[in-house]
Amino acid sequence: MNNADLAETIAEANGLTKADARKVVDGVFAAIADAAAKGDEIAINGFGKFKVKATLERDGRNPSTGATIKIAASKKLTFAPAKAVKDRLNG
Repeated sequence: MNNADLAETIAEANGLTKADARKVVDGVFAAIADAAAKGDEIAINGFGKFKVKATLERDGRNPSTGATIKIAASKKLTFAPAKAVKDRLNG
């Protein structure tokens, strides 16, 4: 499912136009991205939590040459599903 499919599903379920539903979908994802950029945790009740995790700089290996390289520190967005989602996935 992509953004357009999600917008279409929301439009059909709520009597909206596809354009209006697409604005809602884009707005939700923009709000999540903005909150994550600030380092906030995004908790969506019954769905799950998005968290920003920082990884430290570390040593790695170039697989073709075997040379040691530095892998820069970075931030990653992780998702932990809620129990209701886990239960739905697993039957």
